[in-house]
Amino acid sequence: MRQFRMVSTSGILGYGYPEASLNAALERGVDMIGCDGGSSDPGPYYLGSGTSFVSQRSMRRDLRLMLIAAIKHKVPMVIGTAGGAGGEPHLQMVAQMVRDIARQENLHFKLALIHAEQDKALLKRRVQQGRTRPLGRMAALDEATVDRARRIVGMCGPEPYMRALDQGAQVVIGGRTSDPAPFAASAMRAQLPPAQGWYAGKMLECGAAPALPKGPDCLHVIVREDGVICEPMGDRACTPMSVANHSLHENASPIHHVEPGGMLDTSACRFEALSPKATLVTGMQWHPAEQYTVKLEAAELLGHRAISICGTRDPVLIGQLDHFLGLVRELLRGKVADLDITPDDYHLTIHSYGRDGVMAGREPVREISSHELGFVVDVVGKSADIATTVIALARTSMLHCDFPGRLCKEGNMAFPFSPSDLTAGEVYRFSMSHVVVPDDPYEMFPIEHETI
Repeated sequence: MRQFRMVSTSGILGYGYPEASLNAALERGVDMIGCDGGSSDPGPYYLGSGTSFVSQRSMRRDLRLMLIAAIKHKVPMVIGTAGGAGGEPHLQMVAQMVRDIARQENLHFKLALIHAEQDKALLKRRVQQGRTRPLGRMAALDEATVDRARRIVGMCGPEPYMRALDQGAQVVIGGRTSDPAPFAASAMRAQLPPAQGWYAGKMLECGAAPALPKGPDCLHVIVREDGVICEPMGDRACTPMSVANHSLHENASPIHHVEPGGMLDTSACRFEALSPKATLVTGMQWHPAEQYTVKLEAAELLGHRAISICGTRDPVLIGQLDHFLGLVRELLRGKVADLDITPDDYHLTIHSYGRDGVMAGREPVREISSHELGFVVDVVGKSADIATTVIALARTSMLHCDFPGRLCKEGNMAFPFSPSDLTAGEVYRFSMSHVVVPDDPYEMFPIEHETI
């Protein structure tokens, strides 16, 4: 029976994995070493700013072990969504790490870079041609939204990865990519069915997350014509329940997973323990799409953030929290107006931890049961100067605002840090969650080759 063996080192490049687990996978036998490099989960800042949410030191460590292993064992190494968000700065950062490691370790190979950052002029033409549509509750895409975006990426499918490997690359680093796509590409290139390839990718994209107990580890997957075998390399186990549980994650539907070019259907999957550590999954199906689409993600600048962190255990204040916070906001409005700062120039949020700090207005439990509360006072201003000015006044208002029954005539709050006001830089929001119809799966993702 035809089969293809892949190992994923971790859920995201830079999250770390035991070197012994990678070595165990290599001893078991691999035809490809891979890792998903990023996610949109940490929010829009990283895409907009061009920075990574994982330290470069951590990424370099993970890359070095993977790269040395791939060259030694003469197998491909593939990374998707390089640098965390997959924009051009992220791709170039990881590519330079690869070059530096190769120089230090005297490694020689063919490298391919798959670019995913999008040209605004091309996207505006697609808008004019009616070749974009919104996802979820997003509004229809317009040219103004394209122009405002700091950075726009397309979510690459498996086809550019297959082409890069076919063109002779041993190491492929991609920009923003559907998480399972690099693994699905490798399996399909080995002439295995797309359903099995995509299902394997769903397992591999998160490293050893399909295994128990949870923790950093490498996941070894064998893709066969009839199914997928999942097995972690460390002291963990892929059980039928843990694998089935993982197949439900990160999707609106528990059984229908929409990907570039089609949909993975897991409704008929069966899970069978082959050993105490390994599980075989069969019954997955792939339904090709009538029209190939590419998802767009974009981040646009909102302003600049400054925060202050404080806490109280004053029972009189806690007993009238909503009234107190209303007084703080009213006091702040007057202070900022004296400085010619209008309400449109900033946005104030006071997160109350210990009472609806996590779910805010959607919190079903409204009673305050804690004897102390923590606050994160968050200001987003149109400029850095407005943000720092308003946060200073907000912090002072929290500290000294009077309220009925107040016994303490000094400060209301305890501050854990000095300085008490912290700047957090630029603030972005996701401005696109749309799909675009390309001419083909490759046009939005140019491939660049170089010899290392």
